[in-house]
Amino acid sequence: MSDPISYDDFAKVDIRVGRIIEAEPFPEARKPAFKLRVDFGPDIGVKRSSAQITKHYTIDQLIGHQVLAVVNFPPRQIGPVRSEVLVLGVPDAEGEVVLLSPGHDVPLAGRMF
Repeated sequence: MSDPISYDDFAKVDIRVGRIIEAEPFPEARKPAFKLRVDFGPDIGVKRSSAQITKHYTIDQLIGHQVLAVVNFPPRQIGPVRSEVLVLGVPDAEGEVVLLSPGHDVPLAGRMF
């Protein structure tokens, strides 16, 4: 377990709901991955990301899928992709990524609390 943080520290991390609107292979990545475009609604807009989620998801399964992502990290260059958000997931028993998403369809840009 990590060191304890305050609620104020937690509140600085802006985690929002978005919908994957585009997914494509990312052959330049060191490990199998997809390039993603995620829609967070009109106030935040569409953001780019990449994710090593090829074990459990196909492109067709990802389109329309709601996900949780950190939207207030600075952009990061991952090969040719400028990742603007960090899509969140947890490892399965083999260490492969399973995306975090709401259990029901919810409005875009809803903030996790």
